Amino acid sequence: MSQLSSACQPPPDVDTDDCLLEYSYLFSPDILKGKVAFITGGGSGIGFRIAEAAKKLSSATGQQCLPLTLDVRQPQTILAAVDEALKEFARIDILVNNAAGNFLCPASALSFNAYKTVIEIDTLGTFNVSKVLYEKCFRDHGGAIVNITATLSYRGQALQVHAGTAKAAVDAMTKHLAVEWGPNNIRVNSLAPGPISGTEGYRRLGKEHPSNSLSDNIFCTIPLHRAGNKTEIAHSVLYLASPLASYVTGTTLVVDGGSWLTSPNDFPALLGIASHSAKL
Repeated sequence: MSQLSSACQPPPDVDTDDCLLEYSYLFSPDILKGKVAFITGGGSGIGFRIAEAAKKLSSATGQQCLPLTLDVRQPQTILAAVDEALKEFARIDILVNNAAGNFLCPASALSFNAYKTVIEIDTLGTFNVSKVLYEKCFRDHGGAIVNITATLSYRGQALQVHAGTAKAAVDAMTKHLAVEWGPNNIRVNSLAPGPISGTEGYRRLGKEHPSNSLSDNIFCTIPLHRAGNKTEIAHSVLYLASPLASYVTGTTLVVDGGSWLTSPNDFPALLGIASHSAKL
């Protein structure tokens, strides 16, 4: 029984955007030896844990890390950042498209620009960075792309028409690119996280406010009876980006404890924590 229960226990994590104080390798420490990863949205939340970002990564692990600033909506800034990365490392082997924008808002309250902005960051941004890396590196040398998406579109999640539409488009893009770029030895996959502690999305869902009716019942409706953590998502990204997944492409790995299968899509309860005016 203990062996079964330990298979579902989360690894250690911290809620803040700080490096882990300690880490026990589940995969070989050399699984990505000599590889270079380009990660968007690596400054906070899930992206931070995937990257263990910038100077903190260098000081904590001794690995090289180059912090860059770019706007995924602007191809010229992506080109400049990729060129700078190539100047530093000479190669890029892995792309993690993690940059995203989201908030809770009824469709009726979304401004035209707010909807457009989320599509531009999530969908167009994913394509823009993928296209640049394809042309600069992957077309000639192969590579692995992991797109961070969501399960929002699976049931038509309330208050998430903007992000759900954007992420569904990225899942479709994943399939198309996997088919077209497979002959170039490029694998393309999506990863769809569930409720993940220590992220802005988790905080916005009201988990830090016990009076919220959503927080009272959500864990008992998730098959694993808990939220996930950022390290668990990083482990799953590591799998998809590594040789362990050498024959995996064009698919979406859902990492949500079974949440999308069972958690309520309760529009009235969610309205209490929603923004009723999104005018980006």
